[in-house]
Parts: sequence; C-alpha cells; structure tokens
Amino acid sequence: MIANQNLIVPHITTALTGPLQNLERIILNNQTTIESWFRNAWRDVQIPFYASVDIRNSGYKIAPVDTNLFPSGFNNLNSSFESLCIHAAQMAIEHTQLPIDKILIIPENHTRNLFYLENIASLQSIIKKAGFEVRIGTLMEDISTPTRIELDSSNTVLLEPIRRDQNRILVDNFNPDLILLNNDLTGGEPDMFKNIEQKITPPTSLGWSSRLKSNHFNFYQKVAKEFAELIGIDPWLIDPMFRNCGKVDFMKREGVDCLSSNVKSLLETINTKYNEHDVDYAPFVMVKADAGTYGMGVMSIRSQDEISKLNRKERTRMATTKEGQKVSQVIIQEGVYTHETWGDEETVAEPVVYMMDRQVVGGFYRVHGKRTTSQNLNTPGMRFEPLAFLDCCSTPEPNLEADCHQNRFYTYGVISRLALLAASHEIMNAIS
Repeated sequence: MIANQNLIVPHITTALTGPLQNLERIILNNQTTIESWFRNAWRDVQIPFYASVDIRNSGYKIAPVDTNLFPSGFNNLNSSFESLCIHAAQMAIEHTQLPIDKILIIPENHTRNLFYLENIASLQSIIKKAGFEVRIGTLMEDISTPTRIELDSSNTVLLEPIRRDQNRILVDNFNPDLILLNNDLTGGEPDMFKNIEQKITPPTSLGWSSRLKSNHFNFYQKVAKEFAELIGIDPWLIDPMFRNCGKVDFMKREGVDCLSSNVKSLLETINTKYNEHDVDYAPFVMVKADAGTYGMGVMSIRSQDEISKLNRKERTRMATTKEGQKVSQVIIQEGVYTHETWGDEETVAEPVVYMMDRQVVGGFYRVHGKRTTSQNLNTPGMRFEPLAFLDCCSTPEPNLEADCHQNRFYTYGVISRLALLAASHEIMNAIS
C-alpha cells in the first residue's frame, strides 16, 4: 500500500532551516557509512523487542528526549506500513533464537483506557499476522475470568487472567513460548514472574521500578559521541546534555539545593553551546522523574530560582508518577525546543518514532494545541497524527532537498536507532 500523500506534514520555521539542513545533509551524505556502522554495532548487543523514541527538532538540533521500551501507541501508526511491522516482528522473534509459536502479551492494568487497549489490539494483530498464536494475559486481580472489551474501532480485546503452573506462566490451557511485556512494571516485578522458564521480553529489569533515564542517557551520550566522530559533527547537535543528583523529596523540600545548583550549572553549559552555535534562544531545562513514564513528574525550568519558588501544587505534581509511585530521583535534561508545527493553526508538534527489533516501522506526531515550543507535549489534551511517510524511514533520497519529508524521516530514523542502540547497551548491562 502507498501512504496518502495528501496528509499534512509538520514544517520547520523557515528561519531555522539553515543549520538543520546542514546537519541533515551531512547525515544523508554519509548514509552508506552510517548503515555500515549500525550493522556492526548491532552484532555486539541485545536489541530490544520494540521501542519508541520521542524526538525534538529545534531547527539547530535534533535529539531524543525519551526512550520507551514498552511502547503503547501501535494503533497510532500509519496503517500503510503494517507490512513493515509484521516483517520486523518476525525478525524480533527469530532473533530470540528460540522455538516460538505461542506468545502471551501482558498489558498495563487498564480496562477503562480504551485508547491504550486499541494499542494492544493493534500489537496482537501485527504478531498474529506475523504467523504466531497470540493471547492477552492480565495481572489485574479483579479479572478472574476471561473478559472481552469492545473498542471504538470495532476491534475487541480478550483479557485472560494469568496463572502459574510450576515454573511456567499460562492463561487457561494456553502455554506460551514467549512472554511479551507491554507493562512497564512501575510497581515492581510481580512474584509470579520470578524464576519462570519462559523468556520474558523486554527483561523485567528494564521496568521503571529498576530503570533510570539518566542511565539510558549515559549510554546514549557514548553512542552519540562515537556517531558524531564517525560523520564529523559536534555531538551536542544530536545529544541532550543532562545532570542528576542524589535523593529528592519535593514535599519535604529535601535535596532542593542539589537540584538548584545542577539546574544552574546545566543552564550555563547550554548557554555556552548556544553562543558557540549562534543560537538566539533562552536556554531551559526539563526536570523529570528519573524513573517514570506517561509524561508525569515533568516540569520546564528557565532559572534556578524557580526551584526554590515551587508552590505546593507544583511540588505535589512532581512528587509522584504513575500508580502513585514516589519521585525520589530526577534527571535534569537540556530542554530542546520543538519548532515543528502542524496544520494551518501551526500547532506545536513533535515526532515519535517506533521500532521493532532494529527496524524503524513508523511513527506519529504528538500534537498539542495548548502547549508551547518549550513545554512537555505528553500531557492531557494531546492528539496523535500518523507520520505521512512518502517512503520508509530507511530509504532516503540524496538527490532531493535535505529537509524533504522522506529525508527528514530518514534523519529521525537515524536518531531513533541511536537511542535504540543505547537501550541495547542498557539491556546488556542489566542482564550481565
């Protein structure tokens, strides 16, 4: 199938396209070198089964700002690229090097979030079409019998209670060969998963009860530096700088001095880079829960003084994340403006790229009509618009302009695969 070429595609503010096109052109001119480098890099790591990467494109910098190893938006992908997902799913399962015919998906503990369940229905459909028998098991204690949920798309999902039989996880009499987590284990690893025989992917040690964003970006920093040396660019152009400190308790105001000093230090470092690259914008940072998702526990800061002046409502918002988990550590990340806009209203937008195994399989734009270019868009009120691929992210056209849609998406695919490679190193470190 061919993607609808009439789809709206976000554009970059004209005044910012000069340095951006230069970065994109360098990437395009080095495509063969880049793809060879990736091929060699994948040989030494364990690649995540799937992942999604949030990217911010400021016009002078393109960088990942979050990498999710339990992606929950497969229903938002352009349906024209379903075949890419199916092929990538086959590769991901083949790369387990295990005899797999039956797969059990373990989703988040949602029954009311129908948008999330649309994602599960899409994921199940992809894997079924890849040639595997797939069922959906649930960890929810209040589901004791198979429960069918009707979705607005006319799809349905059948949630079945999981049980343990000796060292294996089952639903009913379905004995899976592979457990595929789409649950980020914010609340910790369930006892039921411990010491089971079946392979679980992603590894439970990569759930948010164990994983830290600062650890991921430590690995990304190393990957970005090596990649930048490969193509001869400043790593800063593709790497968001960050800091972190010790324990923080927003309600008790403990650790605030450390947080404040790190905010000041990072803002000064960003400003130095802005001067070096002639960037005429005010630096800002994003303070985020170091372990967490769903866009919770995030705030945009432009001055260290803002930290000491947080009111009770702001501190309460930063104190907990998903499932009421207490925030005890934060990452202070360089804020990257997004200068992509969507539609005639020029609504702020940012791309989210999806991968299965090492393949880019699509993505979408997160669009928010009530947010600015320096704010977190992953908040209530956002919507999703499928990326209007004119071709696959892995197929650029060097003879076209560097910022044409096809080439821009190739650049996004390169940045996303760098984040995926960093996550691969995370996995190797976690299981070693």
